[in-house]
Amino acid sequence: MTVTAGTIDGGSGLTNTDAASKKVGFRTLNHYPNFGVRTGMLLLVVVSSIVLWYQYYVPTSVAPLLLPHFHMSFTYYVTLIIIANIAGVIAALAGGLADKVGRANIVVGGLLVVAVVQTFVLPNASSKFMLGVGLALVGLFEGVVLVATPALVRDFTPQLGRASAMGFWTLGPVAGVLTASLVGTHTLSATSTDWQREFLISGIAGFAVFVLSAVLLKELSPRLRDQLMVSLRDRELVELKAKGLDIEKATQNPWGQMFKFEILASALAVSVMLIIFYTASGFYPVYISTSFHQGLANVQPFTLSQANGIDTWIWAADCLALVIFGVLSDLAKVRKPFMLIGALGALSMMVVSIGITGNESTGYYEIVGVNVALFAFLGMAYSTWMASFTETVEARNPALVATGLAIWGALLRAVVALSLLALPHVVSSAGPIVDNQSYLQYAPKVLNIEAKDGPLVKIVQDNQALFTKLSSYKNQSDIPLPLILQAVKAAGSISTLEKINAIKPDLEYLQTYGPPLLKLQSEANSAPHQWQNWFWICFGGILIFIPLIFLMKGRWNPAAAKRDEDEHEQFVQSELVRLRGASTV
Repeated sequence: MTVTAGTIDGGSGLTNTDAASKKVGFRTLNHYPNFGVRTGMLLLVVVSSIVLWYQYYVPTSVAPLLLPHFHMSFTYYVTLIIIANIAGVIAALAGGLADKVGRANIVVGGLLVVAVVQTFVLPNASSKFMLGVGLALVGLFEGVVLVATPALVRDFTPQLGRASAMGFWTLGPVAGVLTASLVGTHTLSATSTDWQREFLISGIAGFAVFVLSAVLLKELSPRLRDQLMVSLRDRELVELKAKGLDIEKATQNPWGQMFKFEILASALAVSVMLIIFYTASGFYPVYISTSFHQGLANVQPFTLSQANGIDTWIWAADCLALVIFGVLSDLAKVRKPFMLIGALGALSMMVVSIGITGNESTGYYEIVGVNVALFAFLGMAYSTWMASFTETVEARNPALVATGLAIWGALLRAVVALSLLALPHVVSSAGPIVDNQSYLQYAPKVLNIEAKDGPLVKIVQDNQALFTKLSSYKNQSDIPLPLILQAVKAAGSISTLEKINAIKPDLEYLQTYGPPLLKLQSEANSAPHQWQNWFWICFGGILIFIPLIFLMKGRWNPAAAKRDEDEHEQFVQSELVRLRGASTV
């Protein structure tokens, strides 16, 4: 088992290390920190990640207010999110520079820029174009930090505790969605239109974490972080070898060293597995509120508030699963069985979810149960994958972990952008339903006005000029006979005409809101089937993930993993004896 990224060369000096350390200034730790310092650093990184993801998801939490304010269509808004993710692709690749310039300053700088954008740029956006510019800036800098934060987690965590730490780090996107949802729930009333306040709140939170990070966040020196550390018992060996590590040689041709099949395939595998996560984080309220009833005319069983309540259950379960299964993976000393079980469990729950979609008899807690299980299995797979992926990168070169994570971050953002581009075409009902939210309040009154010969809204729509003229007469006795006969013919029967005459006050509703609502009803009726089609695509993403597990670093059998640990311990002890002896010569 390789322990260092370079060679031991007592005459190499400290020139490379000193130059690299100057780039991160006072943040550099030249000795591996104790438990308290490491825990503090990891906690700060996790909090930074959560706040950044919270800021990233604020637009989603206020989208129903942003669209009418800027006169944006749903398609235009999705396009802005796609552009933000494309910016994230570029930024994630740039995040690979963290192997050269360090991680901590990237995190601190990213926190500052995003806080400024959230506080001053987005709340004051004067047009949808300026809103898009602000969202792209957030995507750009959040993408850089997406690479730097897990790199810091890896640096401060030996492999034998890596899944637990990564479980906490992966709380970032999940807890970020949950925070945006909870803050919006408690600060936005049913009639509120103050979407600017949500950005301001997130901006203030960002500034608070920026100040903490600017003062407290540290990172390991390049000579320490560029080595492989299996357990804390390696600490003395890592520090001894740090003096002779050739940083410049270890980090030459970083992209050439990291563009390897197992790294690229693994990064792509988890990205497509997470299509369902990004679907849920951006579109589940629309899915839930449109897929469990038949037509807009019926009373919807789930309000937007209830849909957000289901979301809260989902993300809370996901958060717990990320941490619990990370800890269990470290105790078992294996990752792959957890990834496989998590993926298979998620596949089975996807099938159940597809089966209940469109069933109006499905209850609130049935939807909660299915989705809690689905995202708990995804959490099991994801936190253990993050640990295994960093170990797979370390097997190639522990000095280029940030570069490997940059490949993952760029592929993840690219897959998200492509899935967002595809979703409105597969679920074509989402756009019209979201774009016409203002009409939905009239749906029960207009679409439930029925007649023996069919919905009155359809009769009035087909003969709009006739019934507009008919409603202009204050007294029925004043209506000319030819007009009455024409109206009876259009209505299909005298009883239907009598119903139309009886609802003259509602004719305005019928004429104004009937046509768009009829179109919306058609879209709503097709929504469940369209969502089922999309979920089959998500199913395929999880299916692709499974065979690519086998390419990753790590054992399947805990007993074999324990033997590897024992062999590594023997190697460490022999190296310590050799280096201690050499140091006395």
